[in-house]
Amino acid sequence: MTTWLITGCSSGIGRGIAKAVLKNGDNAVVTARDISTVADVIKDYPDTAISVALDITKKESIANAVKAAEDKFGGVDILVNNAGYGYRSSVEEGEEDSVDLLFDTNFFGPIALIKQVLPNMRTKKNGAIINVSSIAAARSGVGSGYYAASKAALELMTDGLSKEVAPLGIKVMIVEPGAFRTKFYDTSLKGTQKQIEDYAGTAWKTRKENIVDKQDQPGDPDKAGEVIFETIQKENVPKRLLLGTDAVNIVSAEMKERLQEIEDWSAISSQTDF
Repeated sequence: MTTWLITGCSSGIGRGIAKAVLKNGDNAVVTARDISTVADVIKDYPDTAISVALDITKKESIANAVKAAEDKFGGVDILVNNAGYGYRSSVEEGEEDSVDLLFDTNFFGPIALIKQVLPNMRTKKNGAIINVSSIAAARSGVGSGYYAASKAALELMTDGLSKEVAPLGIKVMIVEPGAFRTKFYDTSLKGTQKQIEDYAGTAWKTRKENIVDKQDQPGDPDKAGEVIFETIQKENVPKRLLLGTDAVNIVSAEMKERLQEIEDWSAISSQTDF
């Protein structure tokens, strides 16, 4: 039986993945900072689910989560790095400690967890790693530069990782969700306290305190969980799995714009060769 370790299961897509995994009969290590938030997810699966407290920014906590998976199920077959949060600030207003914590959570934490599970996956010549990113990695916006940068870093690291472990029998997939009805704009969104008046017309419009979450986003987290579960079973998985029609439209438009810019400037770009 396949064992999944999923981070960030208290709500949203992580929760949706955990529900899909358990419904389909696999084992799940369901993690959250506060395990009381996932008690309802695992209550009907005493033999195939455990909840583990995990702070993705603490290496000891990461090691304990992986050990719990090994003790209960013999190891991790599929790792899902889903835990993360948003941060709204202009680049200039960004607070150093807050940005450091953002990258510890969205980038360095997932790397530490990957390093914990890879030795066992390499030994078995089998396994899968799923890193949940965002369409922000393809197209940033005002006030989202730091968040987008953390997700872009995650994606490019993942791109390199996939090439390194493919010959070892390990699958790697990036997930790029669009807008989903989660707590992203609530408890999963942080923001700067600094204020520079010159950004009132741009970055201030997307500050945390100026956002009203109407919970009218098109994405269904439970459906996302099912799609991710089904896709990773395939022999050939996509490098990047977009989730949602909004994600398809936004990323497609961005790629077309990039290609057009390359074409428009190719004559000048080509002038630097010897």
